[in-house]
Amino acid sequence: MKPSLPFAVLLAVLLALACPARSQNSDIKFIADTLVVQADGTYEADPDLATLTFDISSQDKEMKPTYDRASQSLQKILALAEKNGIAKSDISTGVLTVRPFYEGDRKKRAKSFLVQGQVRLKVRDFSKLGPILESSVDDGITDFRSLTYSLSDEEAAKQRAVAEAMKRAVGRAAAALEQKGQKVGSLRFANLDVKQLIGVSEMAAHRLREYNGMAQVIEVEAGNGSSSRQSKISPPPAPIPQPEKITLSATVQCAFGHLCDDAVEPRPRRAKPQIHRTPGVRFSRCL
Repeated sequence: MKPSLPFAVLLAVLLALACPARSQNSDIKFIADTLVVQADGTYEADPDLATLTFDISSQDKEMKPTYDRASQSLQKILALAEKNGIAKSDISTGVLTVRPFYEGDRKKRAKSFLVQGQVRLKVRDFSKLGPILESSVDDGITDFRSLTYSLSDEEAAKQRAVAEAMKRAVGRAAAALEQKGQKVGSLRFANLDVKQLIGVSEMAAHRLREYNGMAQVIEVEAGNGSSSRQSKISPPPAPIPQPEKITLSATVQCAFGHLCDDAVEPRPRRAKPQIHRTPGVRFSRCL
């Protein structure tokens, strides 16, 4: 990873003061009275939040019935979310947009209208994913778009990764200075980079249709062979993609000062000699 601009400027200033000593570890460098250390830290966690995204689309010649169908589809998803215990704060709907289509002159009446919208549901109970998916797209107007797993508190996970990286940086600095009989001083500069690798599982639209259609028709003959009846048996639903662990990584670049052991221990003060004077006796200094 390339160092950031402020960190590069600091290195340039330190290099101007003195040439760096040779070191076997490229992550640890001695520059003048400063020790530069780079370390990485990671943190893994199981996702506790799933985000479902649905697209709403309806197109017809008349605007009002087209808009009404899209609005009914939106209300159906909202009712489905409420039925499965989804909080209102975890529902994002946006607005329905209307787009007219013309043929030739725009001054004439539109030939058709397209109404579109989008709904996002944050699901914290993963057992509700199946029922929501099964009931959300059977009207032919709502299309499933994506399923994303993430962390509800991403900042806390990032802080854990940063703490691990900083702990390793301080440990490496202490180990390097111990060989020289020195100790880690104050932190003079730090540069931090945090990356988050989110486990994303997407279910394609053709897989989701297995929830709704493709009912199997079976003919059953009576005992005398004269009559028959038909029954529809729905196939088992497609499996929900299982979430994977989410890994967060942090890289820290630190510049520490270092102290000698002698500089830490103060020198004892010398006691002043006491002079006793005897009456009638004069003392003189010898040169």
